[in-house]
Amino acid sequence: MSDINIKITDREGITHDIAAPTDMSMNLMEVIRAYELAEEGTIGVCGGMAMCASCQVYVINNGDKLTEMGDEEDAMLGEAFHLQDNSRLGCQIHISEEIEGLEVEIAPYP
Repeated sequence: MSDINIKITDREGITHDIAAPTDMSMNLMEVIRAYELAEEGTIGVCGGMAMCASCQVYVINNGDKLTEMGDEEDAMLGEAFHLQDNSRLGCQIHISEEIEGLEVEIAPYP
């Protein structure tokens, strides 16, 4: 399998059905940028280093399939705006077959 299906709701409230490649070592933030689902300069500002929270997403379903949150991600989310219980950083969600069917909503940009 080289692609998985992900549903991403953008900041305008529009849901996109995305085919994300599992064979390119991408993360969710990079997929959002590749599909231009967020205005340029408002997502992945730090380049995916878990240092800015501009790629924060709300996990709607299949969150149990995600890898456990690391210390860096937890610390960055602790400083993020618009934080919810289901918040994760898109740069820390790696595209793999295990997250097939993941649904997320992109958090508002500060």
